[in-house]
Amino acid sequence: MTEKRNITVEFSVSRDDFKLAQVFTISRGSRTEANVLTVRVRDGAHEGIGECVPYARYDETLDSVEAEILGLSGTVDRAALYDLLPAGAARNAVDCALWDLEAKRAGKRAWELAGLPQPGPEITAYTLSLDTPEKMREQAAKHAYRPLLKIKLGTPDDMPRLEAVRAGAPKSTIIVDANEGWSAEVYADLAPHLVRLGVALVEQPLPAKDDEALRGMERPVPVCADESCHDRTSLPGLKGKYDVINIKLDKTGGLTEALELKKAALAEGYKVMVGCMVGSSLAMAPAVLVAQGIMVTDLDGPLLLAEDRKTPLIFDEAGVHPPAPELWG
Repeated sequence: MTEKRNITVEFSVSRDDFKLAQVFTISRGSRTEANVLTVRVRDGAHEGIGECVPYARYDETLDSVEAEILGLSGTVDRAALYDLLPAGAARNAVDCALWDLEAKRAGKRAWELAGLPQPGPEITAYTLSLDTPEKMREQAAKHAYRPLLKIKLGTPDDMPRLEAVRAGAPKSTIIVDANEGWSAEVYADLAPHLVRLGVALVEQPLPAKDDEALRGMERPVPVCADESCHDRTSLPGLKGKYDVINIKLDKTGGLTEALELKKAALAEGYKVMVGCMVGSSLAMAPAVLVAQGIMVTDLDGPLLLAEDRKTPLIFDEAGVHPPAPELWG
């Protein structure tokens, strides 16, 4: 998958803003739009495209990531990106754009080039942002028809929110994302209630720097590493603390590493979740390939937008569908 494919290309980067359908809030703050970088790589006859979402949590800005991308030379292959750029948003956009370019040059789909079976739709979580218990219950009731809801928590007083969401969506499977917002004590207090309320997964309950407290702690609900897991180099530090890993292409630095991380994690006995930042269908498209057959797919970014790419992903009762070639890959 990472064989050398030297391609002389021209890079261009644009900044695109997509309005959200409503304010999106997590424990670290709120936003009203998705701010993304769109990368295009051209070899003269063909153009590949990729998207990334720089994330302040990882000391990334639109300016810093754009500078990383534009600092690349004109001759690039995906394998060389491991040495040229660190794991993160910049490498993700370039890697995915190169996959798209290679697919167009070969007249094949990206999944074929990766040696993967033809992908199909996957049920995706739908995220309810952090709010008052009353408003979260309203959100839950509005989306109670969805089979899988993800709720943003991460405050010292989340029990009323948990109860409210379960009351609003009594039949939906619920996963919880604390976004590093709990202490070990808060998590220990909440754990039995997560079980009582039928929560299927809790994502990053503790800050990554403090997650050693999870080692040996009773985990009645599977615990997923998000901020604690970036690429394959993260795996040794997760043993004994996590049961699941969340693969996001903006953390791994692209589809190439995401596929390798998935393979390595499964071999070590972890379950896999594939998640996303708040971005457009273009950002989700490569991740759909990684999401095939995993425990949890969380690629609802486009569902949170008021506007999207010209050829968006299809979401229906079967889940999120693989991208059309007009979008990516």
